[in-house]
Amino acid sequence: MSVHDVLTRIAEIQSGLMPPAAPASAPAPAGGAQFSQLLQAATDAGPAAMGASSATAPVAGTAGPAPATSGGAGLLAAAQREVGVAEQPPGSNDSARIAVYRRATAGSGVGPWCAYFTSWAAREAGMPLGENGQGFGSVDALYAWAQRAGRAVPNGPGVVPRPGDLIVWDEHIGIVESVQPDGSIATIEGNSSDRVSRRVHPASSALGYVRMG
Repeated sequence: MSVHDVLTRIAEIQSGLMPPAAPASAPAPAGGAQFSQLLQAATDAGPAAMGASSATAPVAGTAGPAPATSGGAGLLAAAQREVGVAEQPPGSNDSARIAVYRRATAGSGVGPWCAYFTSWAAREAGMPLGENGQGFGSVDALYAWAQRAGRAVPNGPGVVPRPGDLIVWDEHIGIVESVQPDGSIATIEGNSSDRVSRRVHPASSALGYVRMG
């Protein structure tokens, strides 16, 4: 037997001793395994794995209460700091703090002070009321100015005020703090029960609003 025949025989023997190669598996669809693994991981981890924006994003077509305008926010913040300020003595339309409110209105004197308080809060927010920033002691005069200035919003179906708007009734005025889920209006008002008070009113009770900002 030649050397070539011997080498050929040895190769055949070695080939017979090796285990058969496993058949190649079919390739997985592109991205299929990765997508299923990521989906499972996200499901196990909960909303946090999807990112905070996904968990908190509003549903399209829905809207919450309108936020305060920049001017309205400052006006409201000024009013909120004054809640609880009271007349001394009760029924006098006066106190050391109420005298400060009056100073926001030119020519003011001791008397009903809901419009004085509103004029003071507006001045504190950097947007004094009146053509010359003179403020108002009269609700009627204040609303007449708002109409001339294009700030008056008559109340009616579908009218929803913003926090920081002024809310006007017959001979009384306040500041909108929020709109309640049932549509009622939470307010802060000067000269309400002889003090700066928080109140809640039916939306239908207002004659109109003054948009600040």
